[in-house]
Amino acid sequence: MTGHTARTRRFAVLAATAAMTVAATTLSGGTAGAAPLPVPQDINGDGYRDVVLPAPRATVKGQESAGAVVVLWGSAKGVSAAKRAVITQASPGVPGTAEAGDGFGASSAIADLDKDGYADVVVGSPYETVGSAKAAGAVTVLWGSKQGLVSGAALPTAAEKNGQAGRDVAAWPGPGNAQVLIVNNNTTTRLTGPFTRAGGVPSSYLHEETGWMRSAAYGDLNGDKGADRVLVTGRMGGLSGGYAFVNSSMEDTSFRRMTGGDGLTSAVGDVNGDGYGDLVLGDPDEPDPVEGPLGHTGGAVHVWFGSAKGVAYDKAPMTIHQDTAGVPGGGERYDAFGASVAVADLNRDGAAEIIVGTPGEAIGSTGRAGGVVVVPGRRTGQLGAGSYAFTQNTAGVPGGAETDDQFGATVSAGDLNRDGRPELVVGAAWENDQGAVWVLPGGASGPLYTSSVSFGPAGLGLPGDIGLLLGGDLQQ
Repeated sequence: MTGHTARTRRFAVLAATAAMTVAATTLSGGTAGAAPLPVPQDINGDGYRDVVLPAPRATVKGQESAGAVVVLWGSAKGVSAAKRAVITQASPGVPGTAEAGDGFGASSAIADLDKDGYADVVVGSPYETVGSAKAAGAVTVLWGSKQGLVSGAALPTAAEKNGQAGRDVAAWPGPGNAQVLIVNNNTTTRLTGPFTRAGGVPSSYLHEETGWMRSAAYGDLNGDKGADRVLVTGRMGGLSGGYAFVNSSMEDTSFRRMTGGDGLTSAVGDVNGDGYGDLVLGDPDEPDPVEGPLGHTGGAVHVWFGSAKGVAYDKAPMTIHQDTAGVPGGGERYDAFGASVAVADLNRDGAAEIIVGTPGEAIGSTGRAGGVVVVPGRRTGQLGAGSYAFTQNTAGVPGGAETDDQFGATVSAGDLNRDGRPELVVGAAWENDQGAVWVLPGGASGPLYTSSVSFGPAGLGLPGDIGLLLGGDLQQ
């Protein structure tokens, strides 16, 4: 791909799209993997955060790759397979129909969009056909309630053939009006509430300034409690990843592209404990050997620190990789360090840790078994000191490292049992060729490996499809 393409029109009205008839489609031209695991939130209002897991290639009523999401309900004892809900487009109250290849669950985000005190789940189906537009993609909001996710609505999207709306989604609850970002192949739709239970929104805007798109995130980078948008493009020629933009718009001709680092996935959190969110960009691909001045062998993570003025677009980030002092391992080709990133204060010192997936990491002679590296936050200085890693071979972590498991393909973190210690959630996209998810309880200074639990398809009531992608897969 070449640089971003900026066009000059604003997308004004999307509401009619939501009412279009959804027809069957099949996957074509390959499939996109699932987007990052969303940060857990309280969906059923019981005071405990809940985990949403993707299974976008699940067979539903004989329809291959129709897709599903699984909700693990938080409790004082954490999460278990016994307290779960499996949601598909064949579930009561869910809009649309479970059809072959839709990929329902390929992306998800959680936020209280209608301000009723229950977190809602936004779900992407990037291969859904809308009207006559094959693989236009669709996005559904599942409304949180005391009964769980029992009703939903279609959200308006840009309906274009092969547009794949819902490749990624992001949601922001407020304060102020809630917002949703819907990524398709070429643009990103921003919906601004208040949202109605019918899926209506008063405002929509089409971000065309970034061009080829891959992922999106929200966060607060300047401490004003407002929504700062992070848009990340797909892979660009000469780069190790794609461009990252913060609060870009057609009105700002600079487009606010971050300089000095590229990547594919992002998260926002306060890494240096100064009260401002920091932008963390995962850059897992190998640098271009001829043109690529950016990136690092085996992958990297770039950090731009927030401030009262937000992030400095024209300043180089702080970069961390497996050749950084204090970070376990070493930079080896195709480790994919940074394929997934999350930010959470695991040791409760006020400076959040960066959780980094390395799904391509070899464990001994076992290729692409994968692992996770935790980089401690710190007030000043280069990040990296005190970092630690774990894999399926770490004592107490269920299972064992096997070729192509890709443990660490997705990561997330959140306090699921309300003890003030965030749990880690880790996906292995190809565990047993189907995928699996681990939940590691939070301890005084980090995860408690010996109390970890894992969830496979059978225990969650999912089919045993090859390539189910339980837990998600960011290698796309």
